Amino acid sequence: MKRTFLFIIIGAVLGGGGVWLWQHNEAAETVSAKPAAEEGDKPSVSRDADGNAVVTMSDELQGDAGIVVANPEAAQIAPELKGYGRVLDPAPLAALLNELASARAAVSASSNELVRQKTLAEQGNGSTRALQTAEASALRDGLVVQSAQDRLALSWGKVVVEQKDLPGFVQSLLSQATVLVRIDLSAGENLPALPVGARMETLSGNSVTADFLGAATGVDPLTQGRGFIFLAKPGATPLTAGEAVVGFLKLPGEAVAGAIIPRAAVVRTEGKGWAYVLSETGGAFTRKEIALDHPTETGWFVANGITAGQHVVVTGAQMLLSVELKPAESAAPVN
Repeated sequence: MKRTFLFIIIGAVLGGGGVWLWQHNEAAETVSAKPAAEEGDKPSVSRDADGNAVVTMSDELQGDAGIVVANPEAAQIAPELKGYGRVLDPAPLAALLNELASARAAVSASSNELVRQKTLAEQGNGSTRALQTAEASALRDGLVVQSAQDRLALSWGKVVVEQKDLPGFVQSLLSQATVLVRIDLSAGENLPALPVGARMETLSGNSVTADFLGAATGVDPLTQGRGFIFLAKPGATPLTAGEAVVGFLKLPGEAVAGAIIPRAAVVRTEGKGWAYVLSETGGAFTRKEIALDHPTETGWFVANGITAGQHVVVTGAQMLLSVELKPAESAAPVN
């Protein structure tokens, strides 16, 4: 009886140990399998057939990362050509205008004196010498006026000289209610037709529109490009003399259709702008280059590469770029 009870106790101990060992091994397998599952949830980086980087991640990881996508806005813009320019200083123009006004006042006085001396000479009350002096003075003052007019025309062109109210025009420039901007094209580049206006971007990122006045009187000595003069009303965006701008000359012709990529969607690397486009399956993001040639108030206009029907990442794009550029195993091409 005692021996039977002893066997029962030994069996119970062995059975309990077996259960413990089975549970321990199962837990170990679960723990060892968990990193493998987590490893599978990690984002991967590859390349598509065009060489674009592709970041693939699960929906769960996308949610954890806070990635938000949106459709770009469909838009149309007039044909444009990029150029570089600067805000012109109106002080030399004002100085020339004052010089011209002074010369005209002088020629008016000398002309009146010449008339008086001629009258005295006809009456026999004037001297020949006084008449000759008056003639010389009138001629000299007339040449000074002509010189000022020539320099005004050569420096600023007909677009400025032929203003209906030139003094009022210059005063508007001096008060900075309006500004003159010269935009130059690249050397050897020509326009098929004169521009109808311009859109300018300052270095601070502000945008200003301008009206076309006319072609500049000469090429830029440094860039050797053709220049065009525009008149802008900066309003709340002050433009100071000498300030550099990037100009987009609006050309006549049919509008170009495209999409506006939001500013929040654009990341910069390799000296270029990029945006991540969500795949149709929703599990991958392809980084595509964005041309930064057509800025707008809300983003950049693109005519190809991305359409309004696609989805771009507007929140989390920088995180995707960090994932892509993070040191990892070499990316494999996508089949």
